[in-house]
Amino acid sequence: MKLATILSLYVTRIFLAAVMAMLAGLTTILVLFDFVELLRRSETKPHATLGIVSEMAFLRMPWMLMEVLPFAILLGGIIAFWRLARSHELVVVRSAGVSAWQFLAGPVISATLLGAFATAVLSPVSAAMRARADAMDAAYLQTDSGGLALAGQQLWVRQADRGLVPDGVAILHAMGVALVHGTLTAAHMTVFRLDAHNALIERIDSGHAELAAGTWRLAAARVLTPGNPPTPPASMTLATDMTVRRVQESVASPNTFGVWALPGFIRLLQQSGFSTVRHRLHFQSLLALPLLAGTMALLAAGFSMRPQRRGGVARMLGSGVVAGFALFVVAKFAERIGDAGTLPVVLAAWAPAASGLLLATTLLLHLEDG
Repeated sequence: MKLATILSLYVTRIFLAAVMAMLAGLTTILVLFDFVELLRRSETKPHATLGIVSEMAFLRMPWMLMEVLPFAILLGGIIAFWRLARSHELVVVRSAGVSAWQFLAGPVISATLLGAFATAVLSPVSAAMRARADAMDAAYLQTDSGGLALAGQQLWVRQADRGLVPDGVAILHAMGVALVHGTLTAAHMTVFRLDAHNALIERIDSGHAELAAGTWRLAAARVLTPGNPPTPPASMTLATDMTVRRVQESVASPNTFGVWALPGFIRLLQQSGFSTVRHRLHFQSLLALPLLAGTMALLAAGFSMRPQRRGGVARMLGSGVVAGFALFVVAKFAERIGDAGTLPVVLAAWAPAASGLLLATTLLLHLEDG
């Protein structure tokens, strides 16, 4: 048992060194490409100086590091295990009576811990830095009105409304939504005020609406109640828990939220009537990252531990790289389907990692036990 532990630690050290080197290399390449793209976009933006572009590229670096982490584990693991097989160290390890499952325990556990560290610690940091980078992108490189991205300039909000009944609900539909100098306005707004049983109490049609601190200010508003004629146009207010920042966050990329902030924000979106599919999918993907990282370590071992005397090493290594990228394509495809609502969110996030784990386990069983 002591010999197996020592050998596992030795293999783990080589594995981690290769993974860290690959992680640094891949992240550097992506950051350089991103920096060049930001420079291209800043050519016609006089306020986007070289310092601002460099800061944006730096702020996006932790997010890119998380994106390439599974590939760094796969490619680094392939290199590490291939070098051990080429130098016949794995043959010596097996001749000492240590099975592949024993000396692979360290690399798999370390890869899983890397994924857990990325989820628990790195994701909040990368989310905060990505949000800052997106804000700088909107301020210096984009030409739209403040970065508010609503489909068709329309906004749907469901909120609590206790102005008429204690358990009332208000559904707001705003059209011509714009964000100008930090103020959210709508060219037209319709408010449906419902009771606790979703029965219509009254409807408000406003020619112009503006979101203030805790209040919607409605101009030229007509109130329609069942069985009564519309009231004359007048100004009125409607209490709300929405803010400009909250509306912006609801349409922001889920990548700007860390794993610890997502559950509370998802509940807030549900209460406000926004779709939570993208955020729930991102949350589940972050939770599945440790499993995906451990799967990549097993996959790397399964495709690179073939003894040199058997031949076909280049084909096996190439197959490992292809299998890793195929797993990435499957994960992205499942993410798209899950985002469209066709596939359950949990299945879309966890199925690629689980399928890769089954493939890696099958390869190692064939390699170890024939």
